[in-house]
Amino acid sequence: MTHADVATVLGSAESKVGRIENAQSGIRLPDLRAWMDATNVTDPAERAEIEELSREAKKKGWWSRYTNAVDSAYAAYVAVEWDAAELYNVETNLIPGLLQTPDYTRALIELQAPDATKGHVETQINVRRERRKVLTRDCPLQLWVIIAESVLHHRVGSPEVMKAQLEALVEDSRGSNVQLQVLPQDDPMNACLFGPFVIMSFPTSAETDIIYAESPTSTLYYEEPADVDTYTTLFRRLNMAAANVSNSRALILDAIKEMK
Repeated sequence: MTHADVATVLGSAESKVGRIENAQSGIRLPDLRAWMDATNVTDPAERAEIEELSREAKKKGWWSRYTNAVDSAYAAYVAVEWDAAELYNVETNLIPGLLQTPDYTRALIELQAPDATKGHVETQINVRRERRKVLTRDCPLQLWVIIAESVLHHRVGSPEVMKAQLEALVEDSRGSNVQLQVLPQDDPMNACLFGPFVIMSFPTSAETDIIYAESPTSTLYYEEPADVDTYTTLFRRLNMAAANVSNSRALILDAIKEMK
């Protein structure tokens, strides 16, 4: 099949097919299954083997060093995050992972997993540190973040750790590829915050956006147009309701002052 043929099957641009073929990007599971359907790969064992090969191929990035140390679902998320060109993140309770300081991450893990070993905690911190490189690579990720104002007052770790985290948040908000907004706690749109979610967009407009949402026991990906539209519409409403970048920075600075 030619690039054009495969692009037609996947409903994508030919450039996406070229990036997959040249190992510049992984192939997502729905696309892989569509390709197997189109090429009459029907044997369940063969399909399972191809899917396993695809998963293994995604481990070639920097995250492959942590394959045996982090949850496979988390590793898969990191791989997709690295492929993204734009990321829209809504957080309802915590500082977004890409903007966490090491000490905040350490305190968070110790709270969420009190039985975690020191080695496990340090590995998670290292992974977060590596993830942040997506913001400073040659073609940096464009990051839009909306956080509920209550996040600024949910103390994680000591007052010193939280203060340093908020100060780091202020500095990150000044980055040319980071737009950070705070949704004031008295805004009615807080009623629409059902939980954190991420929208990831990719380099070519023909590539399907991915929605990522999580709970304490599972992670979910949505790629169906109707689901993507629902989350995208919600993000736009929150974007309009949230304080602008300057006023959001002022809210963070106010939270820092309240800690003194």
